Amino acid sequence: MSAHPYSPAYQAGGFGFVSGALSVDENYIPVSGRAEAIEAAATRLAERLATIGMSMQDIVKTTYFVTDLTLREEANSHYEQFFSAPRPARTFVEVSALPYGATVEIEAIAHRGQE
Repeated sequence: MSAHPYSPAYQAGGFGFVSGALSVDENYIPVSGRAEAIEAAATRLAERLATIGMSMQDIVKTTYFVTDLTLREEANSHYEQFFSAPRPARTFVEVSALPYGATVEIEAIAHRGQE
């Protein structure tokens, strides 16, 4: 039985919907460091996508939830390095706290066969 009452990733009609992936390690310990936290959340996101046979290259939209709005610069840099143009649409939102003490959470919508 899952530790959570929702699907980490779900597919329907060629789309993949990924629940928020946190900046934690495999044991749910928060990853410290700004760029490291973004990379950890992206890694958890990729793992969730893989469970439905999709990859980061299938992403068409992301939403970043961060506890510090100044992380935007690091997120922009990561986005430019990771995704080729045209890059997925993105929303960037500051929140007061995230589960497990994480500083970044990324959710995504993917579509199979994106060009």
